[in-house]
Amino acid sequence: MDTQMLQQIFDSPTLITVKYHGIPVYVQSIDEENGTAQVFPLDDMDHVQEVDLDGLYEDDPVHLLF
Repeated sequence: MDTQMLQQIFDSPTLITVKYHGIPVYVQSIDEENGTAQVFPLDDMDHVQEVDLDGLYEDDPVHLLF
């Protein structure tokens, strides 16, 4: 996922579903310098992990952010 798009989702006051390789996740933080994000699966909040931004995508592509 593009860093700028992920930052817009992260800053959004509304809940936007993001998935990591098909698993719905919550984005805790973004590390633009390393191209990673700290996330946890929505069904396992104790399983925080650092993942590559390339594996993240917005589940609802119809939702547009400007």
